[in-house]
Amino acid sequence: MREEATAFVPGHITGFFSAHPDDDPTKAGSRGAGLTLTDGVEVTVTRATREPTILFDGERVSIEPVETVLEVLEARARVEATSTLPIGSGFGVSGATALGTALAANQVFDRQLSYNELVTIAHGAEVEAGTGLGDVVAQAHGGVPIRLEPGAPAHNSLDAIPARARVEYVSFGELSTTEIITGDTDQLSAAGASALSLVVDEPTLSSFIYASRRFAREAELLTPDVRAALEAVAAVNGQASMAMLGNTVFALGRGLSEAGYEPTVCATHPAGAMLK
Repeated sequence: MREEATAFVPGHITGFFSAHPDDDPTKAGSRGAGLTLTDGVEVTVTRATREPTILFDGERVSIEPVETVLEVLEARARVEATSTLPIGSGFGVSGATALGTALAANQVFDRQLSYNELVTIAHGAEVEAGTGLGDVVAQAHGGVPIRLEPGAPAHNSLDAIPARARVEYVSFGELSTTEIITGDTDQLSAAGASALSLVVDEPTLSSFIYASRRFAREAELLTPDVRAALEAVAAVNGQASMAMLGNTVFALGRGLSEAGYEPTVCATHPAGAMLK
């Protein structure tokens, strides 16, 4: 056993999705597609003598999926997470923190669980908390994953777009993931199913960004800030869409820069979550 371990989990931007609830949180989840990012969350787990503590960028916080992961792994630990990604803005930060905690705690406490078992624990914790439906499985995969079936590894089916890209993003604030995914998702899911069919037929980045933009419009999720940014990017012939679920616009290439914004720049991450 070790006293400390650190994991890195890529951020994840969902372009489109359909929601698939189930009484079993390991079977529940979403179908859809997204980008994993070189900007992500670093999570360090240390043995603790007192009750578990969670710190995010130095501030003590409560993150329900992380608390659930620690409970399942019977790990009394101090969890320290750091990230440049904004919280609640469509980057899968809670899922990344939960998955990073699972990977690092497994190492520190010698639980001897497999990668897929740890992904399942983190995914189930996210679903139960209502903070995400597909981020964890995508972050475990890396690249540009296509989630063909919902749920944890034993139940889902993944493919991917075989490409890498420069990614720019600008966030205008938070949206409530819980409020959206626990409400009426019929219209959203119908739009997500249509978008998925398009990308499965043509698995390219161009198809993905087009399907994502159409999904955001058909699901009626566009905010005024996002709509204005998408119009500005389109005016310079750029490719952009809305991050699900956040008041955030992401672009492939230099669309946001050329539209006059000052975006954060990263790239698609070639691999999934890993111990450092």
